[in-house]
This record gives sequence, C-alpha cells and structure tokens, in this order.
Amino acid sequence: MEKKNEVLDLSFEFALKIIKYCEELERAKKYIIAQQVLKAGTSIGANICEAQNCESKPDFVHKLKIAAKETSETDYWLKLCQRSEGYPDPGNLLLQLKSIEKLLGKIIATTKRNI
Repeated sequence: MEKKNEVLDLSFEFALKIIKYCEELERAKKYIIAQQVLKAGTSIGANICEAQNCESKPDFVHKLKIAAKETSETDYWLKLCQRSEGYPDPGNLLLQLKSIEKLLGKIIATTKRNI
C-alpha cells in the first residue's frame, strides 16, 4: 500500500486546478500571464515530487525550498490576476496555495531541525 503524502497530493491537485485556470486565462486572451501562472503553479508539485527522490536531508530541504519559492511566485501572479480588470477570478486557488505554503514551511523547519 502506498503511503499517503499530503503535500505531494495537495500540490498535484493544485496543479490540476492551475491548468484549468490557465485555460480560462487563455480563453480571455491573457496568454503571457497564463504561461507564467502555468509554469510557476505546476512547478511547485514537480519540485515536491523531485524532493521525494533526494540524495540527502539537505538536498530534500533544498528542493522543498525551491517549491516554496514557486509558491511565492504563483501567489504573485494569482494576486495580479485577482486585482486586474478583465481577468478571470482565481477563486480559491490563493487559499489552496496558502495551505501548501504552510505545509511546506512546517516540513522544511522540521527537517532542518533533524539534520
């Protein structure tokens, strides 16, 4: 039986929702922003996934810190969309992103204490 990994699961589900949101952006002809949101929003989970095959605890922390940086960038783009006229509302993506960000912070802090 595969062990449940909450941060991996949350980031994967978030990436799926980011893809749908970016399709909305493209329908609204917001191509450049759509690309930025898609890259940043899907790379969170990709980096968390990569961390699962790390070579050491410091490597694990490093990869998760990259994912945390991507959450910051995604937050920026989503807030920009939220506050710009003529852009589709990102809905609860910002709340979901905050959950991932908090969980990443806890995992990074716990792991750093145990290095």
